Amino acid sequence: MQADSVSTPIIFWFRNDLRLRDNPAWVQACATGQPIVALAFEPAMAAMEQRWGAEQPGAVRLQWWHANVQALQQELSGQGVVLWILRGAAPKVIPSLARRVGASAVYCSDIAAPYEQAELVALRGAGLEVHARWGCRLFDASSLPFAVEALPAVFSQFRNAVERARVPVPPPLPAPSAARGFAVAPGDLPFFVECLATPPAGESGLDPRSAFLWQEGVASSVTAGNAGAHRYLDTYFASGRVAQYKATRNGLTGMDYSSKWSPWLAVGAVSAREIILALRSYEDRHGQNDGSYWLWFELLWREYFRCLHQQYGGALYRGRGLGDASPPVKPEKHQRAFAHWTQGRTGCELVDAGMRELAFSGYSSNRMRQILASFWIYDLGGDWRAGAAWFESQLLDYDVYSNQSNWLYIAGLGTDPRGGRRFNVPKQTAEHDPDGVYRALWSAAA
Repeated sequence: MQADSVSTPIIFWFRNDLRLRDNPAWVQACATGQPIVALAFEPAMAAMEQRWGAEQPGAVRLQWWHANVQALQQELSGQGVVLWILRGAAPKVIPSLARRVGASAVYCSDIAAPYEQAELVALRGAGLEVHARWGCRLFDASSLPFAVEALPAVFSQFRNAVERARVPVPPPLPAPSAARGFAVAPGDLPFFVECLATPPAGESGLDPRSAFLWQEGVASSVTAGNAGAHRYLDTYFASGRVAQYKATRNGLTGMDYSSKWSPWLAVGAVSAREIILALRSYEDRHGQNDGSYWLWFELLWREYFRCLHQQYGGALYRGRGLGDASPPVKPEKHQRAFAHWTQGRTGCELVDAGMRELAFSGYSSNRMRQILASFWIYDLGGDWRAGAAWFESQLLDYDVYSNQSNWLYIAGLGTDPRGGRRFNVPKQTAEHDPDGVYRALWSAAA
């Protein structure tokens, strides 16, 4: 480091890593000793998603994101660092901002998806030095028993190889003990103010029927931020829900049928390594059971999807995915069907209830997501990419890796040799909503 570099600011861009603990990019930025201009950009739909009709993220998704970024903002404020919550295209805003404050380097987490990679390419093209670090992985790539290029094509092979090799999960990194904030000059403040993002109007937990009910600014076990995530983990592991997880995970209503970790994981308010540490602590106290193993199993799925993106990148976003040809789609039929599907007006009670739940609460169970995706692709003949874009706009726990990979899985355009997954809706209704409780809860008249 040059002698005068300690006074030169750097930019830290929080992306899907809204936390200070176990954040390699943040640790790296703080280690420079340079003052930090911290930024977070409100989620926005890319042009490739907007073309399907999913133009903007839904209000519930934005509320959850804002609650988490505001929790991070408060945490950083305690260290003397201002976190600017901005709106706009980061590749356009950041270079202009860097020129104003005299920064030449940007630190951030790496994301192995086409749009997110293009953002970093644009920043480098604007003359900025970009330091991107992986921060959402469970394992270190060097500890896996295969190279990313040789990733097993089937999840079960991946799981077996990882478990046989006893691949270690590194302990979470502690948050840096100190960080230096950068005082923005008064003359530069108008630029920041012009870009400020504000939360959508309304209160958190918009719909009391939601299966993920969270609160803001109150003493609750379900709140945003890293502290909120750990408070929820403590409550979850102190309950009897872990042992019941495998048996209840395909439920449709209420907070208790699944772990509900995904909202914090999706925005990066907590890391998978932090969760594994809590899970292993639970098993040390109570022993391993079917539920605790299945929670590990689901985190392995999450990890596999990240490896798939590292291996295939943009190929996962083609109409044909990893297949040889795209399924035929009729534009006129597609447009009408998409409107009916997104508005919960298909005429199929279970699907319509599921789409209303998604729209009003920003949440949907894993089982229901599979049913909704299958119905869109196979019963309505829709393009899977349109469905993926709609889920991205609505889900408060949207995760680019899991969303894209799960839609490819249902469509039969991923690595699974068994092809797509078409769900028999009458059968699913009989198995998961035999008494009509879920349908009644989310009926149009409710």
